[in-house]
Amino acid sequence: MAKMDETLKMLKDLTDAKGIPGNEREVREVMKKYIAPYADEITTDGLGSLIAKKVGKEGGPKVMVAGHLDEVGFMVTQIDDKGFLRFQTVGGWWGQVMLAQRVTVVTRKGDVTGIIGSKPPHILSPEARKKPVEIKDMFIDIGASSREEAEEWGVRPGDMVVPYFEFTVMNNEKMLLAKAWDNRIGCAIAIDVLKQLKDVDHPNVVYGVGTIQEEVGLRGARTAAATIDPDIGFGVDVGIAGDTPGVSEKEAMSKMGKGPQIILYDASLVSHKGLRDFVTDVADELNIPYQFDAIPGGGTDAGAIHVTYKGVPTLAITIATRYIHTHAAMLHRDDYENAVKLIVEVIKRLDRETVDKITYE
Repeated sequence: MAKMDETLKMLKDLTDAKGIPGNEREVREVMKKYIAPYADEITTDGLGSLIAKKVGKEGGPKVMVAGHLDEVGFMVTQIDDKGFLRFQTVGGWWGQVMLAQRVTVVTRKGDVTGIIGSKPPHILSPEARKKPVEIKDMFIDIGASSREEAEEWGVRPGDMVVPYFEFTVMNNEKMLLAKAWDNRIGCAIAIDVLKQLKDVDHPNVVYGVGTIQEEVGLRGARTAAATIDPDIGFGVDVGIAGDTPGVSEKEAMSKMGKGPQIILYDASLVSHKGLRDFVTDVADELNIPYQFDAIPGGGTDAGAIHVTYKGVPTLAITIATRYIHTHAAMLHRDDYENAVKLIVEVIKRLDRETVDKITYE
């Protein structure tokens, strides 16, 4: 195991924290702890998104850098009389990555370990065995013998259920494996952007934001952006890594370690051309690597930010990540560090005149 430096410790704390949409408090507290030293003030909006404000110059352009606090998970919907839990997915899940995986049920009385189960294949017909099990036929087994016992342990309908996985540095120490990279890496980027701007002279007001409920429809980004009313927005999130076996360049172009992804188009956003050109020009000038991507089937907080009030030039900058929306995803530390560097250098070059030029030309 690699020595845990300060950054790895932060990434571990962020990914270990448990928080599905609507249950982001624990993650918010972790992010708050790490971002507070670099912020002038920390507030939340009415739904619980964290807003850390750092003034470069009072009255300067407002730049919002948003990562989302929530991760995909499950919610207990009922407890059957034998003590098995029925559940609802919260955020997007593919049934094939769920079965036999360990989960943590977070109750008022503490954490309860569970495993996602289904009918064993040994008793299924040959036809049924060939088909993937549907999510509606799965359950969570917490080892309880009755509904009463499960309730005694504190389990109630509405409790969140979170994937269980240990933060791991791989043999190649740049490769990091963890649950919830989607989107604790975005939260980490927002923290580090404020950290690197701590003693830098620039004429903007920067907001490092941890939004809630992105995975169920970009909800916190909408309320946080309405609270801030930014002039420029960045949604920082994970993107698709196209460098595993069987993926063609046509399906996904990006490779881990080749720089942050500049998203040209996704289901929530046609990226703002002026801002996109400005950002890539800065990257070219400083030789910061980046790669373009388009994700026709997904969206990020940038989708909600750009339609706030009169409209906000917004860009999604993402980190190529393997196996998102599963128990364990993998990303490359260089991409994360280059994303931070790029956003910091862009902010250093923004001022009222530049922002007006990006917005109105």
